Amino acid sequence: MIETVSRPSPNFNERSLPVSMIVLHYTGMPDCEGALDRLTSPDAQVSCHYLVDEKGTIYSLVDEDKRAWHAGKSRWRGITDVNSASIGIEIVNPGHEFGYRPFPDEQIASVIPLVAEIKERHRIGRGNVVGHSDVAPARKEDPGELFPWDALAKRRLAMPSPTRDLLDPCWSDAGFLLALERFGYDVTDETKAVIAFQRRFRPNIIDGIIDGECRAKLLSLLLPRPE
Repeated sequence: MIETVSRPSPNFNERSLPVSMIVLHYTGMPDCEGALDRLTSPDAQVSCHYLVDEKGTIYSLVDEDKRAWHAGKSRWRGITDVNSASIGIEIVNPGHEFGYRPFPDEQIASVIPLVAEIKERHRIGRGNVVGHSDVAPARKEDPGELFPWDALAKRRLAMPSPTRDLLDPCWSDAGFLLALERFGYDVTDETKAVIAFQRRFRPNIIDGIIDGECRAKLLSLLLPRPE
């Protein structure tokens, strides 16, 4: 069992769905203590289950059997009450507003076993280990293009970004968006949905333009693969 530091938050209620997702966030605040203060303030009305600081310390804020308030208005694979269906992990990083920077190795070294333990405990599929921007593409950018998803993917904790044997299916833009929705994204804001997909699976170019590489990666992600 992973060691955590207790920092209880009053901001939770009862779940109405079983846990089937993990949602990763960055805190988007200047420092850890400020983020913890906000996530535990009854006035803020926000929380998460765990927070991981830049040194790798893991804080426990809300019990996993409770519904923490971290995802807001969001949707993934038809689930619209993402808070009820997910475990929320906040990862300390200033974010795009306060000086976005790479995530320290010590921090990711704690995130990986935490995700692994939660994933195993709740039998969560790799496709449901997602970022906040995946479930709320019109509103959110976190954990952002610098988050090392590949470090999770190579341990089978998240979906990998396909790089081999890619075949462009030559979908129209409408066809791509239909496939993107089938994969899990809310495509109400089409450009933001494409950007969210790129931020996650093609972070070197985030322009909102549907190109051959995006089509090929999405096709590969939609193909059946073992969990």
